Amino acid sequence: MHALVFPGVYAPQDDTALLAEALAGEPYRPGARVLDVGTGSGALALVAARRGAEVTAVDVSRRAVWTARLNARLSRLPVRIHRGNLFGPVRGRSFDVILANPPYVPAPDTRHGPRGRHRAWDAGHDGRLVLDRICRDAPPMLRPGGVLLIVHSALSDPGRTLERLRAAGLKAAVVRRRWIVFGPVLRSRRGWLREHGLLPAGDAADEKEELVVIRAERPL
Repeated sequence: MHALVFPGVYAPQDDTALLAEALAGEPYRPGARVLDVGTGSGALALVAARRGAEVTAVDVSRRAVWTARLNARLSRLPVRIHRGNLFGPVRGRSFDVILANPPYVPAPDTRHGPRGRHRAWDAGHDGRLVLDRICRDAPPMLRPGGVLLIVHSALSDPGRTLERLRAAGLKAAVVRRRWIVFGPVLRSRRGWLREHGLLPAGDAADEKEELVVIRAERPL
């Protein structure tokens, strides 16, 4: 999970590690097609490539694309890395595994949408600005038997993710959970989160965030 990270690019964190653990449990064959959407530093794409997968990675950030390309070169791993908005650069293709660690942090100001480095985590008032698009657009891109793995916070409603993926015809369930201490972004938004009912009142020292990985499989 070690990777070079340029300023302004999302660095591998607990959510990255949790998704990597879920990926390690997937028995895909060498040569399987894997898509890492919102790749950031490329850490997850490299994990998949080390297992012999044919990996494609996408990110909307130029800095992230440069970072992921450099990390792939330094690791001597063949990863195709494209700049684009979610699934735009890979329309018409299908995959055995799709990985997604999207922005999922509820954000108070959405008039102009997230900008700059905030695009890596800010995701609208309910944290689902990108999640809902993934739930809509990823299922048709899975091959029969293909798997979508998404990591996000319990603050951004895993139940809604499950409902949308099941409505798209996938078998979906939470397969990993982990509690982590609030990072700087959530600590700075405690008051706003409480005001909007996303966080109960309590001792700030005990505030933790639950991360979940949702696995959704397209039936054969």
